[in-house]
Amino acid sequence: MIILFLNCGSSSVKYSVYDWDKKRSLAAGGVERVGIAGSFITHERPGKEVFELKKDCHNHKDAISLVINTLTDKEHGVIENINMISAVGHRIVHGGKFTKSVVADKPVIDELKNISDLAPLHNPAHIMGIEAAMSILPDVMHVCVMDTAFHQTMPAHSYMYALPRSWYTDYQMRRFGAHGSSALYCSRRAAVLLGKNVEDTNTIICHIGNGASCTAVKNGQCYDTSMGLTPLEGLIMGTRSGDIDPSICFHMMKKLNMAPDEMYRILNRESGVKAITGGRFADRRDIVEHAKNGDELCKLAIAMESYRIKKYIGSYMAALGRVDAIVFTAGVGERSPVIRGKSVEGLENYGIVLDEQKNRDAVTKNAESCISAENSKVKIFVVPTDEEIVGVQDIVAIQAGTYDVYTKFRYIFEDKEYRNSLRDEAFIEEVKKKPFLLNAAVNLPDALKDASR
Repeated sequence: MIILFLNCGSSSVKYSVYDWDKKRSLAAGGVERVGIAGSFITHERPGKEVFELKKDCHNHKDAISLVINTLTDKEHGVIENINMISAVGHRIVHGGKFTKSVVADKPVIDELKNISDLAPLHNPAHIMGIEAAMSILPDVMHVCVMDTAFHQTMPAHSYMYALPRSWYTDYQMRRFGAHGSSALYCSRRAAVLLGKNVEDTNTIICHIGNGASCTAVKNGQCYDTSMGLTPLEGLIMGTRSGDIDPSICFHMMKKLNMAPDEMYRILNRESGVKAITGGRFADRRDIVEHAKNGDELCKLAIAMESYRIKKYIGSYMAALGRVDAIVFTAGVGERSPVIRGKSVEGLENYGIVLDEQKNRDAVTKNAESCISAENSKVKIFVVPTDEEIVGVQDIVAIQAGTYDVYTKFRYIFEDKEYRNSLRDEAFIEEVKKKPFLLNAAVNLPDALKDASR
């Protein structure tokens, strides 16, 4: 059974292909600059060199067609033909009322369109991707994997806002969160690394990328999360403001005679670290590099972002009562020792002690790492997220009629012996060039276990 998983952005289509029968990742990659001149695909396979091809993609249908052509290519492909694909999964940032993954039929798509304004940077692109994929693969099951589903276990005191009751009953004004599949995966992998049952494990998941969130996971279930009605609330992000005083919006709208849509655009696209650096940088790699060279605004951006993460870690420690592990994940969380380090700096009195060398050495998206010191009561892990495998297993279970909400469902990555073949192969190749990566890595591929002793 071959599952194609898609994550469609406004100008990108990321994909992964999984062979469920062999429990093996076959390929992963993405098409960038969709609808923009200079479109290209990057295609990765276990044990093979990365394949890249430039090809103009005017829309999502062109991009998904390019993905299919690459997957079935005689030289670079991983499947013989399009008919081998059994189902297609679609990552959905804002799933609204849905508590689990669902088949993408017309009522589901209509509901996603209805709530598109709650995730304006994501949901419209997801819908374009679903409709494009359905036109190319009309005879297979399409499944929407809701990023908000994991957060549906939050208690009312976590998800409610102190607003007029009718706003909730009539318009569903409540906290929905995002990055749920990532939080689910990482919290369960943390339990594995701790050698604990999921039901007995409390974790704080710091998903730090262009979009960023913190999630408090209590006994394996979401207890609270930093993103709110939309993915705008919470942490400082690449271009999103995160938490601010709402009065700022009304004040500046009056001062600048600004329409609500323009304010919404600014908060989502022109704020965050991009705004702190004077509109120059949203990529944290650029910010860290310029900060090293003395750029004061870049230094401020790092300090502000890290401080906000630290505040959420502290508040969730209080909310959970006991924390077994803090997990950093996503692009920045997996590969930015600077931001990780500053986010836990000064928390030693709370049992959180960083191993600075291991933190510096954990700079790969292909291996799980432990970056806490031996005497740290709270473990600090770096876990490369894998939202796709969550969706893949949901799809397989839906087809088999065995699927249920995550609190009643067990995933294959909850097993200690679970491996991601694509990442293992990539990590082995990385270690050949950067042996220091072994310093912090845990749960090593068999081919590297002797080398780590």
